[in-house]
Order: sequence, then C-alpha cells, then structure tokens
Amino acid sequence: MYPPKSNASVNTFTHPLGITVDRFIVQNQHECPEATGELTQVLRDIVLASKIISREINRAGLSGIEGLTDEENVHGEKQRMLDVIAGVRFTRALVSGRQVAAILSEEREGIIDTGNKHAKYVVIIDPLDGSSNIDVNISVGTIFSVYKRISKHGEDFSIEDFLQPGTNQVAAGYVLYGSSTMLVYTTGNGVDGFTYEPSLGEYFLSHPNIVQPEYGDYYSINEKNQESFPDAIREFLARCKKDNMSTRYVGSLVCDFHRNIMKGGVYLYPPTSAYSDGKLRLLYECNALAMISEQANGLATNGNHRILEICPTWHRQRVPFYAGSKSLIEKIRDH
Repeated sequence: MYPPKSNASVNTFTHPLGITVDRFIVQNQHECPEATGELTQVLRDIVLASKIISREINRAGLSGIEGLTDEENVHGEKQRMLDVIAGVRFTRALVSGRQVAAILSEEREGIIDTGNKHAKYVVIIDPLDGSSNIDVNISVGTIFSVYKRISKHGEDFSIEDFLQPGTNQVAAGYVLYGSSTMLVYTTGNGVDGFTYEPSLGEYFLSHPNIVQPEYGDYYSINEKNQESFPDAIREFLARCKKDNMSTRYVGSLVCDFHRNIMKGGVYLYPPTSAYSDGKLRLLYECNALAMISEQANGLATNGNHRILEICPTWHRQRVPFYAGSKSLIEKIRDH
C-alpha cells in the first residue's frame, strides 16, 4: 500500500517504497470494486506519451524542432513543430490503448476517430499548451480530460460525447515540462503529483494529496489589456497591489496554474476588448484545471458561475477563467 496522504511533499527518490505512477494507478483501481481497468489503461497511455514528449522537449534546441510550421491550427494560430509532434504522440498512444472511442484535440479541426467503437471513454486534450515559450526555455504543458461517452458502445461517437459539463469528467490532469517533468492528475478523489525520473523512465509519487493553500500572496495575469478588463477585475487587481501581493506570470497556462496551486494564489484570464468571451477554451483547458483546482481545495469560476457547471454549446467555446485559492476567488465573486 502507498503511504497515507498528507499535504507534505515526499522525496520518493529516497522513499523506501518508490511508488511509481503505474503502481499508484493500479492500487487505486483495486480500491474501487466497480473498476474494470479501462480508465487505468487510458491514464497509462497518457503517461507513456508524456514521457516521449518530455524527451522531445528536452532536446528541442539540438534537434531543430522548436520552430514554426507553415500551418495554422483551428484557432488561426501558427503551429509549432512540437505542437504537431505532441498531437501525434498522444493520439497514437490513445489509439493503441484501445480504451478511447474518440479524441478531441486542440490542434485538430475535427474529432479523431480511434477505430475503437466499443471503448467507453473519450478524451479531450491540449497536447502542448504554451509551446511558443519553448524557444526561450520556459515551461510548457499538456492538459487532458477524460469523459464517459454518451453514445452507445459499439455505435458511432458524436459531438455530444464531448459537449458535457466539467462535472462529468472522470479524470483530469496536466503534465508540466519544466526543470523536471511532473504529472498532476485527479480521478475525483484528491490530487496527486508525480515527478519523472528520466534515467529510470518512471514517474514517482512526489506530491501526494496536493492541497492548495486557502490564502495566497500571488496573482497571475497578463495586464497588457487591463484598460479593457471588467471593472470588478480592475478593482480586484488594485486590491492585490494594495495588499502587497506579487505578480507571477510567464504566459504558459500550466506553469502559472501549477505555481499558484502549490504556493497559493490566483490565475486570471478575464474578457478583453479582443476576446469579449475570454480567451481560454472551456473544453481543452478550463474544465480540466477547474476539476484539479476544486479537488485540491481551490475554486474555479468565470466570474459568475462555477466553471464545472457550464454546459458547453460548442467545442471551441471560450470563457473567462479565474482559478486559485478560495479566499482570492471569493473576493472576485463578491464584486
């Protein structure tokens, strides 16, 4: 058995049990009598692909794959070679695992048919968020959500399988490719973090039961467009400055979110004149991070409603996004 959960970090490289992510996933499956192993395989496939992406990122500057392609993604953004590589790696892993019926990728136009009609799950993924930061050696990440499909097993999937509220997620997580590679995920029973040991090719449990501090001294926001922020957000930022809070923002969503969940703080992406509905995507980014935030004792809102309760009407839907320590999010909601 793995050790009791606590809020303290554990150095698993010297821990006598050396709990790998694979062992952790399997042990959690055994504790759920209704589990049949399919979700375990989905998580294993994501873990495998993330190891490959971690390797590619670490050698990007030497292999010449950090630049742009001649293509744009579905959102009109220039694709980077690593965006394409990450999308291919995750797709191949999930197709081979045979437990996912379809995939919705932030980098692809339509739904990816895996050919596994009898699988019970679908996956929504942003294969490489923040990839423009790779050129300057700033951390980037992968964000993923897993849902049970609505369509019947054995039949064709539909877009309705993906247009589910975040409360229906059965698993969500992210991979942070930084000074070390870290996997953080939840299946609805708390949040756990695993650090990758490349010489062994294994993730080890390093942060069991992550709990975000209820209070925080940091806020993460791009203040470039602050003149077009809603009044409530400008008032909140003024209050942050008055309280001597510190700004921490690098423009890589997973990186900024991860820092706040570990140290205590709030991430904000409000609507602006350029993005009146917000810029971040509900399905590809916000739902997964909202589930992690709530499972780690934080909150996530669009300013008026809980992110996880928003019923999507479009797979590219954007929303304002505020996630972080409870005390800070409550101040935003009070306006």
